[in-house]
Amino acid sequence: MYIAISKQSQGENFSGSVRDFVKYLEKENEENNLGLQESFFDQYNDNIPAEEVIAQIDNNTSKLNKKDPKFYSMVVSPSQRELKAINNDPEKLRQYIRALMNDYAASFHRNEVVKVDDIKYYAKIEKERTFKGTDREIQENQPYATKILKLKKEIRAIENGELKVNINRIKKEIERLETDAPHQINGKRIVRGMKKDGMQNHVHIIVSHKDATNTFKLSPLSQHKENETILNGKKIKQGFNRDKFYKAAEKTFDKTFNYKRNFVESYMARNVLDKDPKRFLGMLAGLPTSEKQAAFKMLFKAGVKVPIIPTNKVQLAYKTLMKLKKGVEVAINSGSIGV
Repeated sequence: MYIAISKQSQGENFSGSVRDFVKYLEKENEENNLGLQESFFDQYNDNIPAEEVIAQIDNNTSKLNKKDPKFYSMVVSPSQRELKAINNDPEKLRQYIRALMNDYAASFHRNEVVKVDDIKYYAKIEKERTFKGTDREIQENQPYATKILKLKKEIRAIENGELKVNINRIKKEIERLETDAPHQINGKRIVRGMKKDGMQNHVHIIVSHKDATNTFKLSPLSQHKENETILNGKKIKQGFNRDKFYKAAEKTFDKTFNYKRNFVESYMARNVLDKDPKRFLGMLAGLPTSEKQAAFKMLFKAGVKVPIIPTNKVQLAYKTLMKLKKGVEVAINSGSIGV
């Protein structure tokens, strides 16, 4: 399960409306028939009109200044394995998001317990994803793309009379490179912006910076996890525990759908990989045989080359560990494995 939280926009001026972002999230609906379109939903309601989302978010901004985001964007991207476990069912995904937002609310550190009814949010399922620069397929196709681009420039030079070379030979070389590129869909080299195949359901969530009563701020990007300060002689709790949220999000999915999560899919594994790649390999080596075999199969399928792990003590060169770490991170970012 990959979850990313970001501010309203880049920079420090957040005076703009949520309208542009809502319009962006409506792009799939413009391409689909009415029966295939996905509407916004919240904790209790489906089929919420886009204009209502805009009005509710834009009008829930009391006492926010220009340096305060009006809203936060959260993307929840289940892995293909997780989507398979719920049969790629949009209704089950909505069920999960509503359970997830309880975890979101519980991750705030406040004097009064924050509940899901305190959160003003609107979510929308998207059914397509496109390849981006961080995807493994794009990165491994890049050497071919670079050569193809160079050859196409030569063809333009020939056509403009700037270069005298056999144009047919260059065209054949381009055809060869297109065919030899390691990652293809339906016989075509995968490039940025191309739609991914398979199950790709994911969810965009717009969360207001202010609570549902438009009274106090709730920032999931707070620099504090669980901080306490004294204000006017009163102890004030503040912060948002993202570690707690990500762990809870994973447990909620597993419990709701009886999902058997492998070690390499877990949030814990990602944390260990970030901080101590050698320990990650040690933990991988120490898994029960069946789970270890499944883990290696998932990593292999994601294109990650795992070094041979000694049965006694893991002793690997730093460069090898960093190569492994990079490979797993690329697989995570591309959604190949659900860490």
